[in-house]
Amino acid sequence: MTTTATIIEAFGIKKIYKRGAERVAAIDGLSLKLKEGEFLSIIGPSGSGKTTLLNILGCLDNPTSGKLVVGGITVHDNGRGLSESQLTRIRRQLFGYIFQNFYLIPTLTVLENVLVPFTFFKKRGAEKDVMAILKNLGLDKRAGHLPRELSGGEMQRVAIARALVNHPSVLLADEPTGNLDSERSREIGQVLRQLNEKEGLTIVLVTHNPELALSARRIMTLKDGKIVEEQVQPKL
Repeated sequence: MTTTATIIEAFGIKKIYKRGAERVAAIDGLSLKLKEGEFLSIIGPSGSGKTTLLNILGCLDNPTSGKLVVGGITVHDNGRGLSESQLTRIRRQLFGYIFQNFYLIPTLTVLENVLVPFTFFKKRGAEKDVMAILKNLGLDKRAGHLPRELSGGEMQRVAIARALVNHPSVLLADEPTGNLDSERSREIGQVLRQLNEKEGLTIVLVTHNPELALSARRIMTLKDGKIVEEQVQPKL
C-alpha cells in the first residue's frame, strides 16, 4: 500500500501582531497537515487569518511561535527559523504563488511575462517549457499579445502560468478570482481543479468565493485565527 507523503505540517502555529498595547492573534495555535496531491480551500470572514496562514505556509512570513515543517525541512521552531537565503531557496524550489492582482508587466507579451522568473537565473530550454505550459492553459495562441489585449480570466491564467514555470510542488493561491466576474471565476476554478487532478499539483486556495472553494475536495473554515470546521467532499 502506498502512503501519500506529507508536504506541509504545522504544529501550534501562532502569529501575534502588536497594536499599541494590545496583542492580536491573527493565527492562534493552529495545526494542520497537507499531503502531496491535496487541494485545500481555506475560507472564513475577513480578518479570520486566511492570508496570514497562507503566507506562513508558503514561507513568506514567519510565525511568532509553533513549528512549521515544509518538504521535510523544519522551517520554524518556536521563534527560531532558517536564514532568508535558505527560505528563498525553499520558496523557489517548492512553491508557486498567485494573487488577486495579476502583477503582469504591461509592456511585455504573455510569453515575456511568464519568462520573468528566469531574469535572475537562466534555464536552458525555458522558452520551450513555457510554451508547453501556455498550451496546457489554452494560452499558446496569446503568447505574443500584451496584457491589455487579454480578458481578466486570461490575465489570471498568465499569472498561473508564471507560477508554474519552476514546476512547484505546491501552488498557493490568495483570492485568485477577487478581481473577476462569476464566469471568469468558474474558469479559474476549472483550471485549478485540472492542475490538481491531472497534474497532481498540491494546491492551497484562500477565497471568499464559496463556489470557487468547492473546487477543492477539502475545505477548512477559519475564524479568529482558529480552524472551526473542516469538510471533505466525496470524489466525483
